[in-house]
Amino acid sequence: MIPPSMEFYNITYLEHFFGPDPEEWLSSVRHMKNTAIGNNTHKSNLMNVGVVPRLLHFMIDDTSNIELLVECAVVLGSIAKGTVDNIHGLVENGCLSVLLKGLEHPNLKYVEACLRCLRTVFISPAAPVELIYQDPSLVPRLIDLLPRSSCTQECVTNILAHCCKTEEQQVVLCSNGAIGALASLLCSNIYRVQLPTLKCFVQLCYKNDQVANAVATACYCGEYLSSLIVKLLARDKPAEMQIAAAQCLTYLCRAGAIDTKAPIIVLKTIPTLVRMCKKDRQITERVKGAETLAYLTEVDLELQQTASITDHAIKTIAEYFKYPPAEDGGLKEKSRQFEELSTLELRQAAFRAFASLGANDEEIRKKVIETENLMDHIVSGLSHPKVQLAALRCMHSLSRSVQQLRTTFQDHSVWKPLMQILNSAPDDVLTVASATLCNLLLEFSPSKELSLQPIIEMGALYILVGLTKKDNPALRLNGIWALMNMAFQAEQKIKSQILSALSTDQLFRLLADPDVNVLMKTLGLLRNLLSNKPHIDHIMTIHGNQVMPAAILILEGDHPVEVKEQTLCILANVADGDIAKDFIMGNEDVLKKLMSYMLHADVRLQIAAVFCISNLLWNEDDGALERQVKLREMGVQKLLQGLISSSNTTLFDKVKTALQQFT
Repeated sequence: MIPPSMEFYNITYLEHFFGPDPEEWLSSVRHMKNTAIGNNTHKSNLMNVGVVPRLLHFMIDDTSNIELLVECAVVLGSIAKGTVDNIHGLVENGCLSVLLKGLEHPNLKYVEACLRCLRTVFISPAAPVELIYQDPSLVPRLIDLLPRSSCTQECVTNILAHCCKTEEQQVVLCSNGAIGALASLLCSNIYRVQLPTLKCFVQLCYKNDQVANAVATACYCGEYLSSLIVKLLARDKPAEMQIAAAQCLTYLCRAGAIDTKAPIIVLKTIPTLVRMCKKDRQITERVKGAETLAYLTEVDLELQQTASITDHAIKTIAEYFKYPPAEDGGLKEKSRQFEELSTLELRQAAFRAFASLGANDEEIRKKVIETENLMDHIVSGLSHPKVQLAALRCMHSLSRSVQQLRTTFQDHSVWKPLMQILNSAPDDVLTVASATLCNLLLEFSPSKELSLQPIIEMGALYILVGLTKKDNPALRLNGIWALMNMAFQAEQKIKSQILSALSTDQLFRLLADPDVNVLMKTLGLLRNLLSNKPHIDHIMTIHGNQVMPAAILILEGDHPVEVKEQTLCILANVADGDIAKDFIMGNEDVLKKLMSYMLHADVRLQIAAVFCISNLLWNEDDGALERQVKLREMGVQKLLQGLISSSNTTLFDKVKTALQQFT
C-alpha cells in the first residue's frame, strides 16, 4: 500500500521498481533518487514502503549491471541523509554489510557511492562504530582506499575520525598504518580532505600516550607531523581547522609527546585557543576553545599561569556568562531553544576553563572569583543537570583557597545546594561534590561549631559516613577525608557526633582498608579526634581498648612509612592525655615497639617515636616521676643518649627535649 503522503508523487516508478521487468529497474531507481533529493518526508516514506530490502537485493545480485549498483548505493546514501530513524532503519535492514562488501568491487564509481553512504551513516550518533572492527580486514581495506581519489580520501577520513573512540580502536588504526597513510593528507589542498584527516589525528592522540608519541615522531617529506599541524593554526585557515589543530597539539602535549614548555604550545596553541574564546566567534568555536584550553591547562601550573595572562583570557571567558544578550521578545521558539542550549554550553565551558586555570594558583583564583556574579552562576549551575558537574568542578577548584572559604563561600552558603547534590547523585558527580565538601569543612569559620551545626543538621554526617561504605575507593576517601577535616580543631560535641555517626566498628574497618589513601585519612581522623587533653582522655576512656590494638596492628603490619608515622603521631597524642597515658604505660608491648622505632632506619619514624616518649616523660604532668623510673629501667634513657649525636636537627631537638624531662 502506498502511504497517502506519497500520492502526490508519480508512483508508477515504484510499480516498475518492485516489478519483474529488469529493463525498468534502472530508470525507476534513478527516478527514486531524483524525487528523494532534499525531501526527508519522501525518504522516510520510501523506507516505509520497503525499498531498502529491494535495493540491497539488487546490490548483492551478481547479474546487476554496474549502473544499477551505483544508483542503488546513491539512493541508500540519500535516504541516510534524512532522519536518524532512517539510519536505524538502514542498519536494521543489513545495509552496512552490503555497502562494506561493495568496497571490494573493482569499479571505483561504485566504491565511491558505497563510501559516501557509509560516511553518512558513520558520522551519525546512531552509527554502530564497533562494526568497523569486527572484520580484521576492513580497516586495512579502508586505508588502502585512501589513494584512489579525493572522494575516497574524504569519505575514509571521515569514517575513521568518527570510528575512533576507544583506546583499543586507536591501537587498531595505528597498527594498520593509519599514521603513515594519513600523513600526506595533512598537506592536501582539498579542505574537505584535510580537515577530517586532522580530526583523525585528534581522535588518535586523545588520552593515548603510545599513539600520541608515534604521531609526534612521525615525519612526512622530512618534516615532523607536529610541525605540519602547527601550520594549520594560521589565522588565514578556517576557524574549524584552527580549533582541530589546537586540539591535536593539546592532546599530544597532555600525552607527553610535546613538552609543556615547547613554543608550539606556549606561543601558538594557547593564543589560538584564547582567540577562539573571543566574543566575536561562533558559539561552537567559543565552546570548543574554552573546553580545549581547560584540558590543556588542567594539570600544569605553568600552563595555567601562561594561559591566565594570555590576551585577557579570564575576562574573555567571563563574557560567556553574559550570553544571551538582552532578551528579544520577538524570538521564535526554535531560536529561543537554540539560545537556551547555547547558554548552557557556554557556561559549562566557562566553568571547566575556570576550574583548570584556578586549580593551583591563588592569584589566578582571585582573578577568577572577581568575575561578576560568578558564585551566583555556580550556585545556579548546580541545579541544572547539563552544567552541574562543570559547576561543581569550578567550585572545587576555587574551594582550595582558604581566603575564599572564609569570605566568598561563606557569603553564598554554597554548602546548601552541595548537600542536596550529595543526597542523590551519580558517582562522578558525587566524587567532585564530596571533594568540594572536604575543602569547605577544613576552614569553615573561626567559630567552627556554629558554622558546622547547620551542615550537620542537614544530615552531612550520615551522608559522609555512607560514602565511607561505598565500593568506590575515591568516594570512601572523600567521605573519611571530610570527616577528618570536620574533626580538625572541633569542639568535643562535634567529635562525639562524628564518632556516634561513624561508629567505632566502621572506624576500625576503615583502618583495615586496602586503599592506603583511605587508611591515611582514617588515621588523620583519629589523630584529629585525639587532640586537646580533655578530648583525648574522654575518647580513650570510652574507646581506648579498641584504639590500642588497632595501632599495634598497623605498626606490626607491612605498611608504608607514612602510615606508620601517622600511627606513631596518634600514640604521641594519646601520650599527651592525662588519663590516656596509662593505655601506653600499661602496655609493655607498645613501649617496646616505641623503643624499636626509636632505632628505625627512617628518621621520620624515629622522630615520631621520640616525640611520643617525650610526652610520656613530660615532667609537668601528674605521675611523671613513676613513668620516668619505668622508662629508665626499660633502657629508654640510654637509647635517647645514643641518639643525641644525630645529624638530623629535628630528631636532635626532640631527643634533647625528652632527655631534659628526666629528673
